[in-house]
Amino acid sequence: QVQLVESGGGSVQSGGSLRLSCAASGDGASNYCLGWFRQAPEKEREAVATIGRLGSSTYYAESVKGRFTISRDNANNTLYLQMNSLNPEDTAMYYCGARGWWCETSPSEFNYWGQGTQVTVSS
Repeated sequence: QVQLVESGGGSVQSGGSLRLSCAASGDGASNYCLGWFRQAPEKEREAVATIGRLGSSTYYAESVKGRFTISRDNANNTLYLQMNSLNPEDTAMYYCGARGWWCETSPSEFNYWGQGTQVTVSS
């Protein structure tokens, strides 16, 4: 079991930056693949970025490559998402997800979720 709590969302103007954090707690949190997902109104949840247990393996959605950076601090059981050059299309609820062992990109493969943090980007 792992518990996830996101923070860091907010409202920014186009071109701005935000840093999301996800605090993970529970047994063996560092053994989980972690990921950031987002869901806009009337759209399906989609993977934004994932990171493997050791932090060396990452995946980014094409729409965020070069703008977002995922990282993790296993000593403090915290996941981060640095988001730069934000645009209105990035507006969504952002969720932290965890799954055991290797990473996948489909939200249906993730077992644990946080409550989400809202990101709103205005033009």
